[in-house]
Amino acid sequence: MSDRPSARLDERFSSPGALPADWSQVEGELEAAGVWWISTVRDDGRPHVTPLIAVWFDGALWFTTGPEEQKAVNLRDNPRCVLTTGCNQLHEGTDVVVEGRAEQTSDEALLTRVADAYERKYGAEWRFEVRDGGFHHEGGRALVFHVAPAKVLAFGKGEPYAQTGWRLRAEPAT
Repeated sequence: MSDRPSARLDERFSSPGALPADWSQVEGELEAAGVWWISTVRDDGRPHVTPLIAVWFDGALWFTTGPEEQKAVNLRDNPRCVLTTGCNQLHEGTDVVVEGRAEQTSDEALLTRVADAYERKYGAEWRFEVRDGGFHHEGGRALVFHVAPAKVLAFGKGEPYAQTGWRLRAEPAT
């Protein structure tokens, strides 16, 4: 993301004297995170949470899913989702929450660049062939989604604790 969004420290959940996280640090967390958790909502309102891998590319998080997997089914009806990553330690690391709308992408030129980003980050095990508007590998066809963040929260853990938020774009009403 070329322009840096402005940060807002939430003092209710931060140590006295804490400073807001710097966007470049949070972008580093977005790029480096190996495992993410995606939260979606089933058509009956029940939540669904599952781990996945994702790449931060061109100002958005990109992930894949099989067409019939629960998250894909959920996103067809309600594209709003939350992606979460971090460290499961209480007194160290940074947890990051990304809120937004998942949009399926089928542009093969763009998908080729995203596939290259997956391979750079995760290695040859995650090499995808791009065709028919999706990713293909030995497991079959995968749909590709991206989430351009509407809101990002970063939770710095350890002294000082700090909760920083960024509002990047307005969420459209549905």
